[in-house]
Amino acid sequence: MTGPVLTTVLGTDLVVWLAIGLALAGVIGTLVPLVPGALISLGGVYLYWWSTGYTDPGVLVLGALTALGLLIVVVDWFAGAVSAKVSGAGTTTSLLAGVAGFLLFFVAGPVGILLGVAGVVFLAEIRRTGDGPASARTAVYTTVGMLASTVAQFLLTTLLVLGFLLAILI
Repeated sequence: MTGPVLTTVLGTDLVVWLAIGLALAGVIGTLVPLVPGALISLGGVYLYWWSTGYTDPGVLVLGALTALGLLIVVVDWFAGAVSAKVSGAGTTTSLLAGVAGFLLFFVAGPVGILLGVAGVVFLAEIRRTGDGPASARTAVYTTVGMLASTVAQFLLTTLLVLGFLLAILI
């Protein structure tokens, strides 16, 4: 028996369908906070690679998809802090906002992250600078940066999956 054939669905290994399903689920996962969508998609790519006996996709394509996946992870991890810093927030504010967003996710979900980060950035910056309008602007820019990060992750993970599908279909 060659490969990890569990059963056949429409002439294709179930593992192949699972790999494609994981890759697609990763795209959806980028829209859900704390779900590592890119890593789930990469899991699908590597599952497929394993199912082909480490031959398809080729090493160059696999390396490119892996590099793209790791870039997406970096965007996910650092975008909130970078957007806070770029918007003028202090380092302490950025750290507090990250902790608040993480904790408030468990209380109020994605809305908790956005409102928690915006609120913490506003309050910390008004305390630090005493400038209400500038603090509000910083909070808005930070929140927009977080949302833009989600869009970037979604688009990059979609690109990863399209590259994967092209690699296995061509």
